[in-house]
Amino acid sequence: MMDWTPIGISMKTASLSILITFFLGLIVAWIIVKIKNDTIKIVLDGIFTLPIVLPPTVVGFFLLYIFGVRGPIGHFLIEYFSVKIAFSWPATVIAAVVMSFPLMYRSARGAYEQVDSNLIDAGRTLGMSEWKIFWKILFANALPGIISGGILAYARGLGEFGATAMLAGNIAGETRTLPMAVYSEVAAGNMLDASNYVIFIVIIAFIAIFIMDYVTIRKEKQWK
Repeated sequence: MMDWTPIGISMKTASLSILITFFLGLIVAWIIVKIKNDTIKIVLDGIFTLPIVLPPTVVGFFLLYIFGVRGPIGHFLIEYFSVKIAFSWPATVIAAVVMSFPLMYRSARGAYEQVDSNLIDAGRTLGMSEWKIFWKILFANALPGIISGGILAYARGLGEFGATAMLAGNIAGETRTLPMAVYSEVAAGNMLDASNYVIFIVIIAFIAIFIMDYVTIRKEKQWK
């Protein structure tokens, strides 16, 4: 009988991670766009983009080093709050956030940079605060790109495997997400259950791509 818990764990993980990634990506991209020093901007951009170009297991290694029981953050949380991050459900969220963040960040930054700077200057001339300029001008005009980034980040978080395996493990009913379940079922020779999990992931991924393309096409028609 097919175990449905990986689907629930994955949906819960992806939903919480996208909430974190979405707003974090918006804010970080806005900060990077406002930086005038090109050297600082390039260095920070490289750091924030790094997880998407590194092998996921390498990212997972760094996360395990940081959040493991002997890591700086992991040890601190255990010592003072008796909270263990590694090989627990929160670890799946952390892995998903780190791996999906670059997609949200780069999409938001690209969308911001396409907004006409004259609109921003006009907002400042009218006495608008930087916060109002962000929400009423930058965010509003960059919304299609931001939505696309959020959709891609959600799909990436849902399909995360390597970093999750390193930091959260493959604990049935706790950290076994859909990709981990596919791996486990194939390793056990249960190809039918593995196929069911794969179909679910493919459907979600296709829906995400469909929505992203729909938003892009609608925006292009508005421009015409």
